[in-house]
Amino acid sequence: MLIKKRTGIEIPSSEITPESIYLSRRQFMRGAALSTAAVAASGLLAACGPSDAEPAAGVANIATGSSAEDSVVQTAMPGSVSATTDELGDSLNSFEEITTYNNYYEFSTNKEAVAPLSKGFPTAPWQVEVGGLVNKPKTFGLEELLAFEQEERIYRLRCVEGWSMVIPWVGFPLAKLLNEVEPTSAAQYVRFETVEDKENMPGVNSPLFPWPYVEGLRLDEAMNDLAILSTGLYGKALLPQNGAPIRLVVPWKYGFKSIKSIVKIDLVDTMPQSLWMKAAPNEYGFFATVNPNVDHPRWSQATERRIGEFGRRKTLMFNGYGEQVAYLYDDPDYDTTQSTRGT
Repeated sequence: MLIKKRTGIEIPSSEITPESIYLSRRQFMRGAALSTAAVAASGLLAACGPSDAEPAAGVANIATGSSAEDSVVQTAMPGSVSATTDELGDSLNSFEEITTYNNYYEFSTNKEAVAPLSKGFPTAPWQVEVGGLVNKPKTFGLEELLAFEQEERIYRLRCVEGWSMVIPWVGFPLAKLLNEVEPTSAAQYVRFETVEDKENMPGVNSPLFPWPYVEGLRLDEAMNDLAILSTGLYGKALLPQNGAPIRLVVPWKYGFKSIKSIVKIDLVDTMPQSLWMKAAPNEYGFFATVNPNVDHPRWSQATERRIGEFGRRKTLMFNGYGEQVAYLYDDPDYDTTQSTRGT
């Protein structure tokens, strides 16, 4: 049985690729049950690999349902892949677009080169160590992560570089994982760390960045229901170029906050220093919320280019999710760029 929860922020079918270009609903659900969850990479600006890409080694169901029809809980937050748009009426990007146009510097700074360079990247076995200021630290195996009820989440992705996509993710709320380890009263932030595989990630050998890739959220941001840990997209397990086998998705922030191929999560009492804050502190602050009113030092953020479209469209405050997240910020313009919360 498919469960579809309506929340009022469903992404309209128009922001999704036409159904004829990708899987039908039943094919989609069958893919969810059969696709593999064995592929890995880390987090930078976005994620993506070809629609006919081979599944990674280490086959596993994306979710825990006993049949293809039971395998994924469809949560229309903001939409369901059985629809054709997001809640704003924008069409989904195609599987091919999402999996062949990727920012993933651990493999390459060339977006089109990431998919071929990451093909065959080992993602099984995989573990995520969760600790720090928690009462019940735990190391989760991939099968335990997949045991969380998997949901469909159609989200807009806005890259800090000025382009965007609409992606049908599969995953579960980050809050569910954090609740299992019980953060202590001292915990204020969540620090994420990606895998650093020098043998299989050619970019990690570059001295240009302070590896491994690290990102962070304030604890209240991490507990917001929009923040998810994704294990797949389009009903299939994530490919390496998209951050397999598990990545963060925070749709109201610029894409580089959604760290890929996570291996460690720590609850801490001080603000984590992310890779980009270290590499370019004059350009990237901690919060990095999507804000058309605050430009990047080298380009405007007022508009964006939707991949697959001609021309540009206006960028939405909080990427269009203000109703769900604006309460988290005292001064959005300040919080977008600075390393401390606005007052």
